[in-house]
Amino acid sequence: MANSALEIVGLCLTLFGLIMAAASTGMPMWRVTAFIGENIIVFETRYEGLWMNCFRQANIRMQCKVYDSLLALSPDLQAARGLMCCSLALGGIGLLIAIVGMQCTACIHNNSRAKRMVLIIAGSMIIGSCICVIIPVSWTGHVIIRDFYNPLLIDAQRRELGEALYIGWVASAFLFSGGCIFACCNISEDKGQDRYMYSRNSHYSAYPPQPQLLVQPQTFIQPQPLVQAQPLQRQSSMYSYHSRYPSIHSAVAYL
Repeated sequence: MANSALEIVGLCLTLFGLIMAAASTGMPMWRVTAFIGENIIVFETRYEGLWMNCFRQANIRMQCKVYDSLLALSPDLQAARGLMCCSLALGGIGLLIAIVGMQCTACIHNNSRAKRMVLIIAGSMIIGSCICVIIPVSWTGHVIIRDFYNPLLIDAQRRELGEALYIGWVASAFLFSGGCIFACCNISEDKGQDRYMYSRNSHYSAYPPQPQLLVQPQTFIQPQPLVQAQPLQRQSSMYSYHSRYPSIHSAVAYL
């Protein structure tokens, strides 16, 4: 339950971060005209974004114009276009992959290890999306601050940080938090568990104990050696005796 709650929190953070990154990409408030000097009344405000620049005069609605050429942009805005689009693509794909691997979904059945691997991949993609957001936002902010304190530029050429940059920084924080929840929590859980996989939905039934059988010791009878039958001797030999006197049969034989 705790892991499922963390996954839902990570999903919400990633979704909010993705929405804020998309808003920061489309907003023209990346660079705003700096109000410098003693003039309190400002008749015109200029906004510069990734796709268009806008002018707003006092009591008049904002008028925007799309850039005619990509090469007319500064290098930081050119890089910001590509990186923000990559961030939205990575974040969207990572969000869909995370939904597939969550425990509250049934896209992957009876394989918790595969779900953890899917969430680790989704978390890595979301962290990559965070990196793609924070690089152009921080780069543009650095250029604005550097030009603001540049003594060679006049006041009309200096700009301030727009609302889109702050939204981009908050979006990168949300994306980073969601990606870490998906990746780090599942990595630590994968190391702690055993290598064996068990089916969650398997019906376990206890095996009834079998009665123990009493085994009686067996007595081994040694075989008796076979007695060989002796040949029967003639009955006369049993009663034969040695005599000093020759018998009649011997005399006859002598003759």
